[in-house]
Amino acid sequence: MPNDPTADQRFFQTTTREFLTETVPLAAVRTLAESGTGFDRAWWRRGAELGWMAMLIPENHGGGTVSGRAMSELALVAGEFGRACAPGPFVTTNAALAGLTRQADRWAEVLGAVQSGDTILSWAVYEPGLGFDVLSPADQRHTPGVRAEPDGDGYRLTGVKDRVESADQADLFLVTAESPDGPIQLLVPANAPGVSVTPAFTLDLVRRTGRVSFEDVAVPADSVAHTGSEAVEAIQAQAHTAAVLTAAEMVGATDRALEATLTWLFDRYTFGRPLASYQALKHRMADNKTWLEASKATATAAANAWDDAAPELAEYVSIAKSYVGAKAPVIAQDCVQLHGGIGVTWEHDLHLFLRRITLGRALYGTPEEHRRRISDLIDAAA
Repeated sequence: MPNDPTADQRFFQTTTREFLTETVPLAAVRTLAESGTGFDRAWWRRGAELGWMAMLIPENHGGGTVSGRAMSELALVAGEFGRACAPGPFVTTNAALAGLTRQADRWAEVLGAVQSGDTILSWAVYEPGLGFDVLSPADQRHTPGVRAEPDGDGYRLTGVKDRVESADQADLFLVTAESPDGPIQLLVPANAPGVSVTPAFTLDLVRRTGRVSFEDVAVPADSVAHTGSEAVEAIQAQAHTAAVLTAAEMVGATDRALEATLTWLFDRYTFGRPLASYQALKHRMADNKTWLEASKATATAAANAWDDAAPELAEYVSIAKSYVGAKAPVIAQDCVQLHGGIGVTWEHDLHLFLRRITLGRALYGTPEEHRRRISDLIDAAA
């Protein structure tokens, strides 16, 4: 989400916007919701051809970026996903890739299948009754309920993960668990014996989640992605990626909702005057626009910090996710109010953006969780 995209980045962004507008207009999003299908697999493969999963993959494995700034370009795509309320596991797949690409040579086959859209990869990190626990300091985290117990050269995986994005359509899960030797991450096929998936209610119509149960699932040694300190570093990279992209997606959805509301205020007349002429409404829209621009700035700063591997990356990520997560729902709710009665109807599209924003606020760290993390970072620095 660069402040001043290059010509190549702008072309990449425009191409994505045009593709989403043509293939998944809001009417198609509603149709997908009614069908109970999160997204169409053939459509996802077409989107993959645009490079949606290529940015974090090294060039020698078929990936690459437009300008060498992977997260900034992914944030551009995330913003377009938000503007379109588009379906698909864009955030969770790229979050999982942020971990796997740390050993790109080892996972070359998996990376190729994910990049092409043939394999749907999802990060299974949340556990029932817990928040985004990976943000907490190590000595304050809950012990994960999903356990990986040694079994010969491999492991046996037992436990439950919930809020797993696209769980019912995923082919492969990157599971964050606990072993006798500390944190561990494992690649588990969705069709492995002992794995069961239960779709869950999600406020967003097409960005769906589910509950994944692991009943004594045998995981061979060659499916162990990370262990020990390496797992901790990978999980943090995945958490940062998911939070930045979700913040960027929320900014895109909020931007689209505010655009629609501005048009409505100029088109709607009362007592012979457009609503946009009323001073009180002007002030409300000015506040909303100010908060939106600040949201764009914090999300951009976080993406830049990721690309620059800045020492303050964790702080920038939490600032962005906490600020956008706090302000975007307020802006969207005000957009609904400014539309009057029609804004709260099912037929109007505003609720699609409000749903996307509300889910984004909850996933990968709420504003409250990220504020606590900022406090922990300040304490640690002191």
